[in-house]
Amino acid sequence: MLLQIRDQESVRREEHESFCRYSGLEPEQVDVLNVFEEPHFSPERAGSYDAVFVGGASEANVMQPERYPFVMDCQRLLVFSLERDIPVFASCFGFQLAVLALGGEIVHQETDFEMGTIPIEVSEGAVEDPLFRDTPQNFMAVSVHQQKATTIPVSCEILAFTSECVHAFRVKGKPFWAFQFHPEVDKRVLVERLTFYRDKYTANRDHLNQVLAKAVETPESNRLLHKFIRRVLLNATNEVR
Repeated sequence: MLLQIRDQESVRREEHESFCRYSGLEPEQVDVLNVFEEPHFSPERAGSYDAVFVGGASEANVMQPERYPFVMDCQRLLVFSLERDIPVFASCFGFQLAVLALGGEIVHQETDFEMGTIPIEVSEGAVEDPLFRDTPQNFMAVSVHQQKATTIPVSCEILAFTSECVHAFRVKGKPFWAFQFHPEVDKRVLVERLTFYRDKYTANRDHLNQVLAKAVETPESNRLLHKFIRRVLLNATNEVR
């Protein structure tokens, strides 16, 4: 299941396609629960699926549940999945939902936030992680976010970071991963998506062009989704520890 927080139809389609492309799944294998269409739902919806993907949300703010009523139900669904060992792969907004749901802290950053393709560093503890154990110490990833974690839940192990913030963690002993960056997004999609949301994230056309001119491919980041499918869903007994 893809828990989707997208209001624009074209971005909805693109995000679904991106998760399918890099997970190696067919579109019909990934059902979508779009919270703009269905803002109230039972967390037990996750119980019908082998895993939960969570995407980004340029039209919503995780810190404003009074404005976006689906925020709390999204958090409950993640907790439900965690308690029942349903594998979770949460990207960007999903990362922020997980941080709050598990007791961490998120802050808003109006200016000077990470945007574009950025260098990510892998933590020492990631050497034993099923997804990161063969990821290079430094790799490039797509990241565009105005909220960031200042405190990671105590139940989680940090897997990747930048000088700005934590970028990936796993709940200890659980098949639950969250990423502030976008493993499902590549350079081409970044160009399309940031151009679409340019008024939200960039000051003007020149600023947009400067960010996009520095964009590079992100193969190591994009491999994480397929590793999740192969190592967690298809070979959980041997791979996850």
